[in-house]
Amino acid sequence: MTDVVSDADKALKAKHRAMWAFGNYPELASDLISELGATIVEACGIGDGQRVLDIAAGSGNASIPAAQAGASVVASDLTPELLESGRRRAEELGVQLDWQQADAEALPFADDEFDVVMSTVGIMFAPHHEASAAELIRVCRPGGTLGLINWTPEGFIGQMFATMKPYAPPPPPGATPPPRWGDEEHVRSLLGDRVTDFSAARNTLSVSMFSTPEEFRDYFKERYGPTIATYRNLGDDADRVAALDRDLADLARRHDNGSGTLEWEYLLVTARKAE
Repeated sequence: MTDVVSDADKALKAKHRAMWAFGNYPELASDLISELGATIVEACGIGDGQRVLDIAAGSGNASIPAAQAGASVVASDLTPELLESGRRRAEELGVQLDWQQADAEALPFADDEFDVVMSTVGIMFAPHHEASAAELIRVCRPGGTLGLINWTPEGFIGQMFATMKPYAPPPPPGATPPPRWGDEEHVRSLLGDRVTDFSAARNTLSVSMFSTPEEFRDYFKERYGPTIATYRNLGDDADRVAALDRDLADLARRHDNGSGTLEWEYLLVTARKAE
């Protein structure tokens, strides 16, 4: 049974790796969520001499600002194509980081190795939340800082996943929906008494890049791995494709604040590992 589960898990992780290589997530992160990196660096108080791990770092949206703040940073991610994009960007900026391929649910780092362990809309996509939370805490030193930014279930991106769900393949057994990491009570339950000084706040990211709901939809269809994967699941079913096209545009239309700006809600969590 163990081997069967292991094989299934390996297949799932391979599927996730491939999904995040679809499209152009580094461009999307740069265009839309770049300010979140600076937000988490400030919230965690990252500075000179600290050893920092960014879990599910993607192309370094938070890792690079952490390194620019003077920290020694390991940027880890399941998808090597994202790390390679981040490495190129860091080189252009003259910033040194350690880029390592790693599974958030089985990190290749020692216990208590880092002063700060963080993730910005990354760890939420690891399917088994209890496993990734355990790893998040394990590699942080006692008294060290944990920092998380994740999309809320009720916010725009959480609702985008809810919109895509009827069109996507069923989730694997035991997987928890990604936006649950944006629910304060869920995160509290994941971290439990292994942390102290738990703080959570809902904030919003204002996105004014798209002039129409259809422009938002088409941008995500071309660049965002989960959206691309959902459309691929529909194959040549033109009616279902048209329905998803309509639903995603309607989502953006409902969340327009009246000036063409979309407000994307996220949960910012900080805590300390119990000593």
